[in-house]
Amino acid sequence: AAARRLWTRQPRASVLLPTGRTFDALEVPESAGFLALARMERMDLTLGPVTCTPDRRMLFFVLPGAAAKASELVRGLGWNAEAIDLTGRGEGCYVAAPPTRVGSRGAVQWARKPTRANRWLPEVDELISPLAYACAREAADARTRVP
Repeated sequence: AAARRLWTRQPRASVLLPTGRTFDALEVPESAGFLALARMERMDLTLGPVTCTPDRRMLFFVLPGAAAKASELVRGLGWNAEAIDLTGRGEGCYVAAPPTRVGSRGAVQWARKPTRANRWLPEVDELISPLAYACAREAADARTRVP
């Protein structure tokens, strides 16, 4: 509500949302994020809001506590979260809310806007498998492209 009021008065204002209390975010490369998003929609998983940054990253909003669990959950699937570029944003971090501009690179945008239907955020356990798979696939593809 406060962000909406601010944007009404100053539509170009930047807003940073603190993670760790109301939500955490799982950050992945954009190409892996869109692959995972399509897969999750086919699986009919409950999704929260998802943002895209001008730096070609995607953030999946999940219940608080996800950042602390993400690396261990990814390890349980047989991957290393850092190696596949899957990062949890939790307590002490911030994420830019759309339509925040990031310098001259562009604005943060919604890949999935917040709605009444997705106001209940998913647990990290529900999204980690498709996200990790997509990130691992992207990392493997990147390794094969390098001569």
